[in-house]
Amino acid sequence: MASTDFFGGVMEMTGRIPKGKVTTYAELARALGKPDAQRAVGQALKRNENAPAIPCHRVVRSDGNLGGYSGREEKMIRKKLMLLKKEGIEIKKGKIELERFMHRFDQLSYRSYHFRRKSVGSKNLNS
Repeated sequence: MASTDFFGGVMEMTGRIPKGKVTTYAELARALGKPDAQRAVGQALKRNENAPAIPCHRVVRSDGNLGGYSGREEKMIRKKLMLLKKEGIEIKKGKIELERFMHRFDQLSYRSYHFRRKSVGSKNLNS
């Protein structure tokens, strides 16, 4: 998967996280077929120029901590916290209860993303 494909995949899958739910960097990486790419997911989300339309504030660390947000740490963490609370997500002592608020990508989401990616790739080859 080329880096631009990966970036687009991160943005697309992040856009599928429902309001009132969060996912983790690791879950996003897994959904994209790159289970060891959690840091790369974080780096892609740092480059998200369409926040909060593409809701990178809904991506948190696997331990429920908020994690980084747009590279400007403290100010942006406060913004992430505010956006999540506005969506009804409870944060206690800086953590989100993942058992309650976690969004997992099902196999259908994963397959539809990969099918679309392969279809677009094959169209480019045949053009």
